[in-house]
Amino acid sequence: MKLPELKQILSRLYNYYIKEHLGKLLIALFLSFGVAGGTAAIAWLLDPAVKKIFIEQDKTMMLLIPAAIVISFVIKGLSLYFARTITIKVSQEVCRKLGVEMSSSILKSDTHTIESKHSGKYISHFLYDVGLVANLVGTGVLNLMKDSLTLIVLVSLMFYQNWKLACFALIMMPLAAIVAKSLGKRLGKVTTESTEVSGKLSSFLSEMIKGSRMIKIYQQENFEFDRSKSMLRLMMEKHIKIGMVMIRATPIMEILTGLIIAGFIYYTGIMVSRGEIQINNFFSFLTAMMLAYQPIRSLATINMLFYQGAAAAKRVFGIIDTKIDIKEIEELPGLKIGRANISFKNVSFSYPKTNEAAIKNINISIEGGSTAALVGHSGAGKSTIINLLPRFYDPVEGKVFIDDQNLREVTLSSLRKNISLVSQDIILFDDTVRANIAYANLNASDEAIKKACDFAAASDFIENLPQSYDTIIGENGIKLSGGQKQRISIARAVLKNSPIILLDEATSSLDAESEEKVQNAVMNLTKNKTTLVIAHRLSTIIRADKIIVMNKGEVAGIGTHKELLKNSMIYKNLYSKQISA
Repeated sequence: MKLPELKQILSRLYNYYIKEHLGKLLIALFLSFGVAGGTAAIAWLLDPAVKKIFIEQDKTMMLLIPAAIVISFVIKGLSLYFARTITIKVSQEVCRKLGVEMSSSILKSDTHTIESKHSGKYISHFLYDVGLVANLVGTGVLNLMKDSLTLIVLVSLMFYQNWKLACFALIMMPLAAIVAKSLGKRLGKVTTESTEVSGKLSSFLSEMIKGSRMIKIYQQENFEFDRSKSMLRLMMEKHIKIGMVMIRATPIMEILTGLIIAGFIYYTGIMVSRGEIQINNFFSFLTAMMLAYQPIRSLATINMLFYQGAAAAKRVFGIIDTKIDIKEIEELPGLKIGRANISFKNVSFSYPKTNEAAIKNINISIEGGSTAALVGHSGAGKSTIINLLPRFYDPVEGKVFIDDQNLREVTLSSLRKNISLVSQDIILFDDTVRANIAYANLNASDEAIKKACDFAAASDFIENLPQSYDTIIGENGIKLSGGQKQRISIARAVLKNSPIILLDEATSSLDAESEEKVQNAVMNLTKNKTTLVIAHRLSTIIRADKIIVMNKGEVAGIGTHKELLKNSMIYKNLYSKQISA
């Protein structure tokens, strides 16, 4: 990371996240004066301590000076404690705000943007990068204030005591700055590499846990174990690199410190022999110099801390600044539902980063209150049409209408409020049955939830669960069967009570008994609703008002079941294969 980019990132971090806490940081700065003053007082008190106690043996000073030293340490300790308390709270507030903005950006992001990045990388940004930014704000800012002030006060004390020795002692400062600058650049690069590995590790662990059954049935435990060892070894290597870069400054600074102290003792010995400095002055100056080396070493590593935090902030800002193509425009009017007629006019669409069109020149009309089914081979474009209706994607060409209103010319919220989706990929949360159903309407009463479950043919099995509606169903409903999960999904859609229903192969993976129950639930859900169905089993859509045959992204036929058996060879072949099977 080059210096202009570093300044830009730190400037943004300050203006948008730190500036609002400036009052608290000023208090921390004031407390840093206490740390600096307490440290300098300890060094300065050694001059009268040696002179009055050890040389003159002043009994009064034997009590006063140690008491003054204790007070200095108390002031330093309490000041540092309260300063750290403030910066920790500020850093966590900054982290919270960054996390909120990242969450907002992810939730608002286009579907293709979210799906193009593995969830493990998002988790890594939340857990790892935000922590590095917190370290920058909490530790870096405090150390910068505290150590800078302490160094200034101690150096001032050293010049007050003996300017020649002070000049000699400051030789190491430019060298420390050079070391810090070099290590800072290296640290930013290594941290970026570490974050990439962290994201891959998070992704791997997530997939390993979710795919545990597949791993066991194919007996690939050893293979996955070797993969985990490889990932963890790589992670270890990256962390070691970061650690080595961080500590690389230590031996360099220690060597420099040793050379300076050795030279200082030699030079001071000459000055003492000449009578240019007293022994008590020597001990006080030596203490001040030794105490000054700690903030110097700290400031030498702050540069690395800032590079590391800035690199993390850059990755976080990359999530926050994600370009959103399909977004809410509040100035647009809301969708007004009449009969809920749906029409696709000359619609074409290609998925991002692909050259081949998923659908081409689609013209479809679905009357309000009717059921239309999409059939065809895998990859024919059925799911694409479903995805365009709630604007998960927008057409490349053409327009989609509901009741003659262009979907791009109404608010997203009003559009999606009027659409419910039930798919084969059921999403359930590790929460109660009640909470999962009420996700469609967080203010729904228990009575409304119960009624929705009755419609979805789900009440019987829910009431037989250990805690009924308050039963925790596990991650993605792992404690439920496929049919039970699907009926909860349908109950959720019933509770939303949308005029338009999208069914994406809702019964494709169910056994005969579960399918029958789910089909009954679907009939209740779609009654008097405009329904668009993707059907895997053609037997389930024979009674649809309209069947749309898709082939290679184009409409290959439209009609009823009987009409298509006569007029569409593609539909006839699809149906014949399923009947014979």
